[in-house]
Amino acid sequence: MKNKISYWFLLGIAAWLLIIFLRKKGIIIPVISNHLTDCITVPMYTYLIEYLMNNILGYHWKPDFKFILSSTLYLSILFEVICPMLSEKFAGDILDVLAYLAGGIVYYFFRNRLLSFFKCDRI
Repeated sequence: MKNKISYWFLLGIAAWLLIIFLRKKGIIIPVISNHLTDCITVPMYTYLIEYLMNNILGYHWKPDFKFILSSTLYLSILFEVICPMLSEKFAGDILDVLAYLAGGIVYYFFRNRLLSFFKCDRI
């Protein structure tokens, strides 16, 4: 991983900020406002941890499938079980859990499988 922050990560932050802005203005786009942010949460969370581990702390770490699943489980329990108990602003939703899982699986296969498939060894 390079020292630069990924354009995909920055695009995810921009999407989150746009959705927050639209919500504050009262503009709700059902699927985008509800599930897009959940779908990009696990990839952004995973990328941020990978970036911090590799570029700030100096490790050579790559998230594996078990990390993606445990992150999905952690975020699901936190945002879909615990937070709704603490505040009425949160609502537990199984579709959000599925969005976390879908985002994590897509990230894993794109990052770890497809990128290694397209890399070629050059001497």
